[in-house]
Amino acid sequence: MTPRRLLPALGLGSLAAAGLVAACNPWPVGTATAARFVSRGLAPYGLALGAEGRTEMSLLPLPHLRFSRARIAAGGSAGPALAEGGRLTIELSLLALLSGQAEIGALALDGATIHLDPADPRWTEPFRLLGARLAQGPASHPRRLAISRARVEGPVSASDLDLVVSWPVWSASLDCAGSLTVRDVPARFALAGLRPAALVAGGESPVTLNASWDGGSLAAEGTGTWRDGPHLSGSGSFETASLPRTLAWVGTDVALAPFLDSFTLDGTFEASRAGLMLPDVRVSVGGNALEGAVSASFGEARSAVQATLAADSLNLGPLLAGFVRLFGLPEDSEAAGPRSVALKPLTGGDLDLRLSAATSRLGPVLLQDLAASVLVRGDTVEASLSRAGLQGGTLKGRVALAPAGADGAETEVKAQGSFDRLDLGALLIDLGQYRWVLGGTQGQFALESVGRDVASLTEHVSGRATVAIDDGAIAGLDLADVIQRNGAVAQGALARRNGRTAFERAALSLRFSDGVGEIGEGFLRSAALTASLRGQVFLAERRFRARAELTPRVAGGAEAPRAGNLFEIAGPWGAVTVRPASHDEPSALPDHRDGRTPLQGPLRQPASVGLPPAARAYAP
Repeated sequence: MTPRRLLPALGLGSLAAAGLVAACNPWPVGTATAARFVSRGLAPYGLALGAEGRTEMSLLPLPHLRFSRARIAAGGSAGPALAEGGRLTIELSLLALLSGQAEIGALALDGATIHLDPADPRWTEPFRLLGARLAQGPASHPRRLAISRARVEGPVSASDLDLVVSWPVWSASLDCAGSLTVRDVPARFALAGLRPAALVAGGESPVTLNASWDGGSLAAEGTGTWRDGPHLSGSGSFETASLPRTLAWVGTDVALAPFLDSFTLDGTFEASRAGLMLPDVRVSVGGNALEGAVSASFGEARSAVQATLAADSLNLGPLLAGFVRLFGLPEDSEAAGPRSVALKPLTGGDLDLRLSAATSRLGPVLLQDLAASVLVRGDTVEASLSRAGLQGGTLKGRVALAPAGADGAETEVKAQGSFDRLDLGALLIDLGQYRWVLGGTQGQFALESVGRDVASLTEHVSGRATVAIDDGAIAGLDLADVIQRNGAVAQGALARRNGRTAFERAALSLRFSDGVGEIGEGFLRSAALTASLRGQVFLAERRFRARAELTPRVAGGAEAPRAGNLFEIAGPWGAVTVRPASHDEPSALPDHRDGRTPLQGPLRQPASVGLPPAARAYAP
């Protein structure tokens, strides 16, 4: 190329490069003029733009307007603010710009405050116009919306909101993903496959939702509609390491949630404004796997849950652990201060739970064919054991809890139950105890109390309890031999191993008042002797005080005319002692409230035998 042609070419190239650089670099424009121009593109959505400070424009790679302190309002520029205070970048359509129109292709909002409340009237008109625009069929719309470092104010406030919404012009589906912090808990979420136009037209849209937060996750996949409000059906899962923490985070509550910790739901569902239904669901809680159906509604005032669940094997230990964690034991309460047993933390919603299991375990105790229910209504809790098999016997029971006192801080407890044909010896083996008594056992109880903590509940127990054994035996002790030895017990392991007392019937009845159980009737009747027991059981102090009498029977079953052998039985439950007593000696036993001064005597119970307290009334 000759110099004459090269110089003009270089000149044109320099001008083009300069123009390209100028088009890529932003330059300032009038803020008010630019805001009015963009508002023309937002008007179809019922929105208007206002801004303060510097505004810049660049043409390449695509036309952009950048506003320093933007304000997006409903209606006109003077209308209520929907978002304000952030830096707004708007990408304009090049073709529309050449024709003098403001068609928005993408928006990016950084560091703004968003006033988000769907029930706020300021959002009514924008939502209506957006729905009408989508209902008209394919129309131009922003293909991308990006929000970063935003703060949300509304019914649920959030910070550090980052959101990206992508809706390509060639696709009917919208995808979005983002993260935010709610009540100091960070969370992430993603929504894919949503078809807004189909929803507005009354059709169906596929929905894929995933969310995760500190200690939990949610996943759902199905089909959604918006005919009479939002409706979503499909399959999903919910998992949390702490259900109470998650419920407090989302601002709701369900009944008995403090008893639960790790919790998982997995199955099919239908969700709508009316509530949530899970017709085929698998529940994992406390290491247990259950199956059944669940329905829930979350109203503004109170949630309500109904569930029917079944399991092949059920471990009730976590439930007991949750009870101890919430209310503690009496000695724990003394060490760390009384723990309230108020029902308010447990009755944050209504609950109707029906539970069944082929086998259930509570510590070392194995239950068969369990059927139970829990009902929470208002401020009251009722738990019923319809049936359960235990070592050949049948258990039934019911516990009702209701608030008491002017401030509702006290709890009234009413409990009743019964058991029949229970193999007590086999139960003692399950409990790690010596099988000192044999025979089918039956009994019943009806107790009630009221108090602010476990200790005060124990101190105010009243009611009655009875237990009886027919055709049983006491192992390790021959009471007839004790009578023959005038109250002395044969020494040695061989005597205890071979000792045995068969009896026709043994029964015990207790009447409780203010935490003290009075033994109204306690007897044992065998072919060779009769035994009677009178005394008291102190629940709050965990001690026992009674007098037992052994009387031989002569031929024909009548009692011998001579007086029998008397024994004084006293001490804390873990160290009950037995000593002979005379008929002339008044039944005034030393006080063992501190549990450190056991009675002395030839019948003092060795600690190594390890028999339950009730057995030590008859054993050396």
